[in-house]
Amino acid sequence: MTEIPQREPGERRFGAVNWLGLYTLCRREVLRFTTVWTQTLLAPLVTAGLFLVIFTIALGPGRGAVMGVPFTSFIAPGILMMTVIQNAFANTSSSLVISKVQGNIVDTLMPPLAPFELVLGYLAGGMARGLFVAAAISAGLAISTGLVPHHPLVLLVFVLLGAAFMSALGMLAGLWSNKFDQMAAITNFIITPLAFLSGTFYSVEALPAGMYEATHFNPVFYLIDGARYGMLGVSDANPATGFVIAAGATLVVLLAAWALLRTGWRLKA
Repeated sequence: MTEIPQREPGERRFGAVNWLGLYTLCRREVLRFTTVWTQTLLAPLVTAGLFLVIFTIALGPGRGAVMGVPFTSFIAPGILMMTVIQNAFANTSSSLVISKVQGNIVDTLMPPLAPFELVLGYLAGGMARGLFVAAAISAGLAISTGLVPHHPLVLLVFVLLGAAFMSALGMLAGLWSNKFDQMAAITNFIITPLAFLSGTFYSVEALPAGMYEATHFNPVFYLIDGARYGMLGVSDANPATGFVIAAGATLVVLLAAWALLRTGWRLKA
């Protein structure tokens, strides 16, 4: 008779990481948006293009240069990052809220996945969607305006940070929300203002004293500013400082998501 190996209390038979479970969750989260790509990938590209066209027509010719670059080129990186963070947030938040509303969140909680594996799985889906959107918009900008990144690696780093930060925020929002209207309130009153009031369409140097200081407490400002440096080589803040602040904020939000998933906050009855 084969002897069943004994494990220490708390030791999992999968080892430190359940790689198969983690891969399955990552794959599920990626398939969530790739199967409806016209809604999740094509629509953001069209929206970003409309923003660029409308602002160019309305303000471009008479606006003049901003920070030494044409206005159309100046707003392009902001629109790119704004689209990335909105889609990364939407992916993780909608995944959790839909599962809770439909009552199938148990399908995610029952498998032998540790809290950090749940965080990584949801994070993979949000970051993948953000990267897909960033690649599509970057290609569109290169074709339509000839705009190519001055520092492509810097741009990639800030896009990854932006997608990670907002994916983690999306997890927090999805954990808190039990209804779609709660999720819509967070999107409309928190996420959208954070994106629009972070230097997307203007240099923060033009802001009055109070708003100028307040903007520097917003991590999204550093994400957009870092993306602008990566694309154009100009920025309002030091890119290294922006990286440290954005990375720190991302780590804090990820740890918060891990802690809440670990306790099953608003997930377990």
